[in-house]
Amino acid sequence: MPRKLAAVLVAVAFVSGCGEEPGFTATLTDPVNVDLSWPDDDPEAAGRIVEYTTDPHGEYTILRFVPPRQTTFRHPDLMPETRFYYRIRPFYGAVSDAVTVSGPATPAASGPVVPLRAGDRSAAPASFRAEPAPEEMVRFSWADRSSDEDGFLVEIKKPGTDEFVPIEVSDPGTTSAGLATMPGEEGASYRLRAFYYGPASPVLDLVSGKDG
Repeated sequence: MPRKLAAVLVAVAFVSGCGEEPGFTATLTDPVNVDLSWPDDDPEAAGRIVEYTTDPHGEYTILRFVPPRQTTFRHPDLMPETRFYYRIRPFYGAVSDAVTVSGPATPAASGPVVPLRAGDRSAAPASFRAEPAPEEMVRFSWADRSSDEDGFLVEIKKPGTDEFVPIEVSDPGTTSAGLATMPGEEGASYRLRAFYYGPASPVLDLVSGKDG
């Protein structure tokens, strides 16, 4: 659908003491597309969570878990003439060994579960396995070795690529997940991260334009 270009509007977080990510920006690049950007300034982060809401007092919706070196994200095809609120959060955690579909499970860890936030690598999920399932699905299973995770992230490295990227999130305390495979993922490697959230950035808000 053709769209008129509008003047670029930029929201920038300069508020001190409101959280991390002081260079976080949101730009309305045309009436119904917002480009978010932030600095790559936390070498310990496993990535960032991009979130939005249209109710400043309501719950935020996760748009994407992005890998650690990614510093931009586009929120496309917005509802016209609506105020959107954005924030980002880093996430951290310990990751399992990588496996392929039907690959061998990693050895199970022994002993009690340990706190993930203490930085103990033994908090990484153990016995992670990826198995084929009906209807072009992959079924993942693992042993939960952390006592305080906010959730688990399945990460994929497609053939011909260099890095793992998050593709599926599961609730804390779970030990299995399912995922539909997509074209180009044949022979991919998977790994699982037990993760926890870092502090949220200041909130940015802007109003989308008219579509047409």
